[in-house]
Amino acid sequence: MKKKFSKVVMASALVAGILAGCSGPKESASGGAPSDSFKLGVNLELSGNVASYGESMASGVEIAVNEINKAGGVEGKKIEIIKVDNKSETAEAANGIIKLTSQDKVNAVIGAATSGNTVAQAQVANDTKTVLIAPGGTSPSVTVDDKGKVRPFVFRTSFIDPFQGTVAANFAANNLKIKDAAIFADSSSDYAKGLSKAFEETFKASGGKVVAKEAYVAKDTDFRATLTRIKAKNPSFIFIPGYYEEVGLIVKQARELGITAPLMGADGWDSPKLVELAGPDALNNTFLINHYSSEDPDEKVQKFVTAFKDKNNGEAPNAFNALGYDTVYFLADAIKRAGSSDSSKIQEALAKTKDLSLVTGVLSIDKNHHPIKTATVLEYKDGKQVFNTKVNP
Repeated sequence: MKKKFSKVVMASALVAGILAGCSGPKESASGGAPSDSFKLGVNLELSGNVASYGESMASGVEIAVNEINKAGGVEGKKIEIIKVDNKSETAEAANGIIKLTSQDKVNAVIGAATSGNTVAQAQVANDTKTVLIAPGGTSPSVTVDDKGKVRPFVFRTSFIDPFQGTVAANFAANNLKIKDAAIFADSSSDYAKGLSKAFEETFKASGGKVVAKEAYVAKDTDFRATLTRIKAKNPSFIFIPGYYEEVGLIVKQARELGITAPLMGADGWDSPKLVELAGPDALNNTFLINHYSSEDPDEKVQKFVTAFKDKNNGEAPNAFNALGYDTVYFLADAIKRAGSSDSSKIQEALAKTKDLSLVTGVLSIDKNHHPIKTATVLEYKDGKQVFNTKVNP
């Protein structure tokens, strides 16, 4: 997931420079007694515009931590969660990691759900040598800066935007046999821009034609005029790479205007609130790219699904629950291989991760700290997500 960036990143970099002088490894280099717990900072969107994502990831994190602690913890230490709410804002995300690293002295940080809120933490993470893992930051810039340099202490468990756009285009062309499509994207979102670009390039390369390109802005609520222009072009398919808040209304209004073509988006659609906003009937014949399916028969997936349902009154976990869960196990695996809770050693182990089996797929980390993993295409049927197919990298 990606939200647009803010100048707060520059401000956080200045503060990070100050913090770097007084922060270091979380284990004593001189042989002093280490902390009796592994302090895990969790900096997520627990309120604000995309709270649904952050809340889901937080619940997945908690289940994983409870399982690991029951099994003895990591390197003989129980994991202690220290949460901050970034309120879905980049400034708050930057403030959150400053608190976690300078006051709470955490060993690692998980968060954020969106790319912008992760990038807002990146400079502090690197300057304080604190591992930061984003469960849902899908922009390439989360782990690679604008100069093409890898951010050494920043990692992610979700696949990146270009991969999602490419998957959507190939699914439209190859699975649905679509020859012409429209793109309706949030012009204020780097997430939507990246997905749109990858979709258009891949779709055209496959012989498809983009017959309409329209835009909206986050927090818009009436999309009828733009949808009417799209309808006039009579596209066979509409790609809508946005977040559930606007997408739910777009889908509802599109169907009310008589648009029956298949609609498709990416992981930004994945929220129970999408069904509330759009309505189950309107979502029929729509598809989304996601990180996993709770219907996947894989033993690891079903073990997680059962554990989640037991704690949530039978509710099936969504992809953001799974990403939060997997992020903890990604970190725990690196700690085990590092044989240490020292952040620099964990960083080295994370970078060497290969073929780690997780709920959202088998994960390997490339030179840019991007995960190489499988994508899942889901279809909405009467308001429920149904597994359609898997796409390998």
